[in-house]
Amino acid sequence: MKHLFTFFFAFLCISTGQFPATDAADDIQPAVDKAAAFLRRTQNETGYWGTAVRGLPNTPRLGIGPTTVILAGLLRSGIKADDPMIVKGLAFLEKATREDGGVYTPEGFFQNYETCCAVMCFAAADEALKKAGLPPKYKDLLAKAQKYLLKQQYTEERNVNKDEPKYGGVGYGGDTRPDLSNTQFFLDALVATGKDKDDPAIQKALTFVSRCQNLESEHNMLPLAGAVNDGGFVYVPTYEEPKGRDAQGGLRSYASMTYAGLKSMIYAGLTKDDKRVKAAYDWISKNYDVEKHPGREYSGLFYYYQTMAKALNVLQLQDITTPDGTKHNWRGDLVKQLLAAQQEDGSWVNDRNGQYMENDPHLVTGFALLVLADCRK
Repeated sequence: MKHLFTFFFAFLCISTGQFPATDAADDIQPAVDKAAAFLRRTQNETGYWGTAVRGLPNTPRLGIGPTTVILAGLLRSGIKADDPMIVKGLAFLEKATREDGGVYTPEGFFQNYETCCAVMCFAAADEALKKAGLPPKYKDLLAKAQKYLLKQQYTEERNVNKDEPKYGGVGYGGDTRPDLSNTQFFLDALVATGKDKDDPAIQKALTFVSRCQNLESEHNMLPLAGAVNDGGFVYVPTYEEPKGRDAQGGLRSYASMTYAGLKSMIYAGLTKDDKRVKAAYDWISKNYDVEKHPGREYSGLFYYYQTMAKALNVLQLQDITTPDGTKHNWRGDLVKQLLAAQQEDGSWVNDRNGQYMENDPHLVTGFALLVLADCRK
């Protein structure tokens, strides 16, 4: 198929240098400046960001996750590491570091997720320090956090064998069931701390990731693997909730998980020739959309944008060619979509669906900044 060949050519060009910037690149900085001003005004005195949602109070308990996303977005947008807003936020996260190496709220549910996002935040801070000609500050913290994360993976060390569906996956923390969202963040964090495709943890994660794909093969022999068989990805390969069912009786593929799965497979060293990569890109090309979250409408919309941009940037892919032969400059499309959605106060918020805390303008603004940073590359 023509659109697959376009993808494969781009894939072969990964090491040849930067792709051309999007036509909307000149419009990004004013939007970033407005967002940074909003975040500067609304940062809590102790350094975190957060909005009371679902009846819960605005406390640091809700602040770690959004704060890591926001700081990473700001740093990757060019805000300097010695900016008072950044310094205050990083100090808050440093205080959240635990003896076991994790960065989380002890009584919270999101210990793995928070630590993964904190790792990417501290790695971005060290990168910003290097660019400023200053020594990195978080090497030891990152090493300890990596050790913590490795203990969260379901492997033989946790008495899980390879035949079990959850093998290689990671959940929110503790004994929570693994899912593809947390597993992709786990892989992002491992890559940020120097792990490569040959690392055992990344290869074990690939086992779980492959089982999240609606593609029956030697890599996925679970009961629901071939029910849909469209090459897309699901959140959890054994999820039984009826609303998650496809018409064929299997689990419905959706876009954010498909981008997460494709990115994870690239981290694990899969190439253009692998049937899993081909099927994933085929699904993406058939379901290209920047107005809605394919498979989920408006639910998790900004999470989807962030996952999409990160995955396509990892692939260094400039265009997506849909089955009708149309080439879509995804960077330009995402930038235009985000610029049109920015609020007067500089924030972004999902005003169509507040699920997954997307009614929190701080978290969503952090997602938007990460997207814009990937669109600048």
